[in-house]
Amino acid sequence: MILTQCAACAAPLGFVMGKKCSRCSTRYCGPACQKKHWEEGGHDKPCKKIRKGGGAEQYHADEMYKGAVMVAAEACAEDTKGQTCYICTEAVHRHTKEGLVRGCACGDCAGVDSGITGIAHVTCLAEQAKILHKEAEENNADTKTKQARWHQWHTCSLCRQSYHGVVRCALSWACWKTYVSRPDTYKMRLVALDQLGHGLYHAKHFAAALSVYRSVLSTMRRNGAAEYAILAVQSNLAGTYSELGRHEDALQLKQDTYFGTLKARGEENSLTLFSAASYAATLVDLRRFKEARLLLLKTIPVGQRVFGESHEFTLKVRSTFATALYNDAGATLYDLREAVKILEATEPTARQVFGNAHPTSVHVGDSLRDARAALGAYETPSSASRAV
Repeated sequence: MILTQCAACAAPLGFVMGKKCSRCSTRYCGPACQKKHWEEGGHDKPCKKIRKGGGAEQYHADEMYKGAVMVAAEACAEDTKGQTCYICTEAVHRHTKEGLVRGCACGDCAGVDSGITGIAHVTCLAEQAKILHKEAEENNADTKTKQARWHQWHTCSLCRQSYHGVVRCALSWACWKTYVSRPDTYKMRLVALDQLGHGLYHAKHFAAALSVYRSVLSTMRRNGAAEYAILAVQSNLAGTYSELGRHEDALQLKQDTYFGTLKARGEENSLTLFSAASYAATLVDLRRFKEARLLLLKTIPVGQRVFGESHEFTLKVRSTFATALYNDAGATLYDLREAVKILEATEPTARQVFGNAHPTSVHVGDSLRDARAALGAYETPSSASRAV
């Protein structure tokens, strides 16, 4: 369950507390709120509709999905004008009447045929992902094949880049509504819930993402999940704390996650590397620049060796290192020039790999602008007295 508030008074219920409507499973903090919601809150009218829709959780997922698709289509309207879905070849979906979206790098980055746009309906993308993963399960495919099929829920099958922003969010709601009614023991249900957390995070719905990640973590602990899996969710939770400005809460979690994965998996494990990058980013947020730089000086060469020069991880950690250089009040002229140099080398690679609209490209571009401004301010006559 991710509906963790009383429907009548919005009091937090956690994941197992409270009382449910016997008809539709809407949750309340107790009999008094349930009675009040029925008599004064109008629950008597939608209760039957919610029950027919599969219960409160399924109904909620379906409704949120519809809204997320509408938001995504509206956001992509200008970019998809005059285009058709590469899956169904229609401009407007014949059944849902939804518009088109584009949330990947197709046609906007090197190595991708400019005639390929990646433009589609969220419903078509979701149906494609559902069918492909179902086939893998029915054919008892190996783990690698199943994982590759599952990636269709968040990765473009044409350009192989992850969806981002509101398109990622809409697809994540599609994923969750597909598996929400499965038994708690069905593994992919929990994976779908985690996927929903990622989608909400990408769309900057951080408070909602926090609630979802907490639910994932609670379920994993209750089911005795492996420590490495719990550490991965803790990392997601910590990242969300950071986005909500709760940097001190995030720091402890990120520190625990990084050292836990380093000890269990070694420095070249992908989770260790991502944990290190996240830990360093929070150190920067807390203006602990020296600690961040020391951590990144160890992490960047390992990441380059594991992922390669043009991987998103490498681009992000370089940008974070440069940020730790130019934001430091004690930065020297050498530090500022080094930050600009790093970002000038990173920015064109990000745009070449991900396209101009991808969040990583935008972030690196913004960092380059700020680094140049810091260098320019240093080099003005009023700043000439600073030590080199």
